[in-house]
Amino acid sequence: MRRGVTISVISMAALLAAACGGPTDEAAKDDAAAAETAKSDDAATMSATAGSAGADRAQATQVAIQFVAQLLDEPPLGLPPVSEPADNPTTAEKIRLGEILFNDARFSSTGEVSCATCHDATKAFTDGPLSVSVGVNGLTGTRNAPTVINSAYLTSQFWDGRRPTLEAQSKDPFLNPVEMALPNHDPILEIVRSDEAYGGLFQDAFGVTGAAVTIDHVAKALAAFERVVVSGNSPFDRWHFAGEEGAISAAAERGFDVFINDGRCVSCHTISQTHALFTDNKFHNLGIGFNKIAADTDRVVGHFLEIAHTDQDVDEAVLGDAQMSEIGRFAVSREMQDIGQFKTMTLRNIAATAPYMHDGSLKTLRQVVEFYNTTISPLEDQNQTPNPFQSGGIRPLDLTEQQIVDLTAFLETLTSPEFEDAARASLAYQAQADGSE
Repeated sequence: MRRGVTISVISMAALLAAACGGPTDEAAKDDAAAAETAKSDDAATMSATAGSAGADRAQATQVAIQFVAQLLDEPPLGLPPVSEPADNPTTAEKIRLGEILFNDARFSSTGEVSCATCHDATKAFTDGPLSVSVGVNGLTGTRNAPTVINSAYLTSQFWDGRRPTLEAQSKDPFLNPVEMALPNHDPILEIVRSDEAYGGLFQDAFGVTGAAVTIDHVAKALAAFERVVVSGNSPFDRWHFAGEEGAISAAAERGFDVFINDGRCVSCHTISQTHALFTDNKFHNLGIGFNKIAADTDRVVGHFLEIAHTDQDVDEAVLGDAQMSEIGRFAVSREMQDIGQFKTMTLRNIAATAPYMHDGSLKTLRQVVEFYNTTISPLEDQNQTPNPFQSGGIRPLDLTEQQIVDLTAFLETLTSPEFEDAARASLAYQAQADGSE
């Protein structure tokens, strides 16, 4: 039986607190658990405890380094090793800095929105039950906030894959008018260069401080933190990969059979012999949301091509215009066959991350399964014909009611222990949503 290391937000925070001179042992665990249920109101306060010197700090840092190495070599049960870019090796110091940057709302035009606003750890790093995210001044975007969990395994970022890495992705929300709405990255640099607490953290992480700190340093620290938000060891993992009998229910076992066979889910939500990412890292047109541009596709695409000349233009167009959002992967590839295609998201912790799809239009797991069963959203006209860009594998499943129930039960077994509370809250919301139909 393989002994995977379960890396959770709680254990990571406890260990890194020790590495940065914070509380150790049981006190660290208690503080980390508290951090899991509430974000700091002031990032400067979060970093104020950093800076302890001497042998204790050196020893704690060494422990944290070993933690990072272990994550890279032997990740949680059910997941492969985490890879890292050559120009941004993962270190305890970068992770700690990245966590603080992630929670700092000063990096928005109103001083009220941080990365954690839309990627809340207590909500499995989403902002559910919101369908689409809310940024500065209550402005809403066009897309549902994907979870940060296991984003280290994605080969591209965002629903349309418009950024290739976590480092590149991390810079965009600061500038988007409906997210954090900064005019440029200079306000961020002014803060991190002048804040004494940040000075020590950047020195520890990168060996730079003051004017030497660049936005690339900020991006690398954020990416380092996000890269270790890795979560496996779900009941499914313990049953399927570790052979633990009784780890999942009989209904879930039947649901797994549906997942592999009649449901054909595994075609895109992949599983290998040794691990399960539950994503093929590819893009598909499911048909969800396409009705918004079905009668006007040529005009929407043409207008997009007229205005989207830079990466920032693309980012602003797809998050600021409900119709342009629906062109999907085309915004990146400019290939007609990619219109309406969106990335296959992981199913891990799916019970905790409602609502679903790129537009957040499906409120419950039941609705998602019903959609795949007919290939038409349960919220739309069931007599409509598929759009001409719909991916070839999207065909009705004709599952029975029992198979739908079992498949939903299986999906609920993909929740990692550290996100069980988030899953319970999300499932309660889903039960209410299903009951209101």
